[in-house]
Amino acid sequence: MDIALLASGGVDSAVATHLLCERGEKPTLFYIIIGAQEESEFSCTMEEDLEMVNLLARQYGLRVETVDLHRDYWDKVVSYLIDRVKSGLTPNPDVMCNSLIKFGSFYDKVGKDYDRIVTGHYASTIVEDGVKYLATSPDPVKDQTDFLCQITVEQLSRLEFPIGLLRKDEVRAIAERNNLAPAHRKDSQGICFLGNTTYNALLRRYLGDKEGDIVEWESGRVLGKHQGYWYYTLGQRKGLRLGGGPWFVVKKDVQTNTVFVSLDIDNPEQLCNASEFALQGWHELAPVGDTSLPIFFKIRHSPEFEEGMFCYSEQQGHYVVKSNRTLKGVAPGQFAVIYVPYKDGRKICIGSGEIM
Repeated sequence: MDIALLASGGVDSAVATHLLCERGEKPTLFYIIIGAQEESEFSCTMEEDLEMVNLLARQYGLRVETVDLHRDYWDKVVSYLIDRVKSGLTPNPDVMCNSLIKFGSFYDKVGKDYDRIVTGHYASTIVEDGVKYLATSPDPVKDQTDFLCQITVEQLSRLEFPIGLLRKDEVRAIAERNNLAPAHRKDSQGICFLGNTTYNALLRRYLGDKEGDIVEWESGRVLGKHQGYWYYTLGQRKGLRLGGGPWFVVKKDVQTNTVFVSLDIDNPEQLCNASEFALQGWHELAPVGDTSLPIFFKIRHSPEFEEGMFCYSEQQGHYVVKSNRTLKGVAPGQFAVIYVPYKDGRKICIGSGEIM
């Protein structure tokens, strides 16, 4: 059976490689290039990554191949990011990278020649009655199922996550015991292609700066200036540089380039606070049906799950999430990832949609 393993140069994919080899399997290691090679300030740590992957390959006698998907990444993921931000929405490029690049473009160009595609994601799978489900990892801090919420059922059918039932400290311990090159390498932070620059620098390159007002939501009083609504997200507290705070972003007006702020983030009447919201573009990973379901869900990456109900609204023509509590910083464009409990304590991801 031919196995493709996506090796990043980090400890997680290294341990995934070790676990496969330990049981006698010999995957081909693939390093995906997604940094923009022609833009040095937006480059990943590719040289160091490849060194780690090659050391791992030599240790286990494996073959290494690189797959250049940087143009796919910029044409698909970065364009999605810029388009959503320009529209005043809150995108998640990591979610789209998994579905469109790691398991999309990679599969189309290389992966279809392999029976299984293996990664170092903190996620697990459950197979019942011939159906494969995406399920959570026991490490709540590292669980990455919310980043995998837009993969397809077909993509999931070929995927394997060898470290999915391990915690991060267990993964580190395995790497140390087996002298894996990335054993003490720090986890990557943020979006890979940003390299040595920042998220705001990327937005500035594509959207520029445009001065606008920062306005108190309740009074309409102008409190200061900003350089573009696209630099702010609903619920944001840091970076406003206003006195007398803490101030929170509660609304953005795309037409007038106005950012509205408030001291009262707990006010349930704030537009960024909600206990019920509709989803568009529902992406199903497991059958849902028309009944009302008790669910767990996330609207941002965090160790904690929210609880509520999930149902289809004939009146709205969309699936609706009804949270058990009012949530702060609910922003259109965010992915709401929906889970149901499983008997062993894990949670099954049944799908996701963008908050309207």
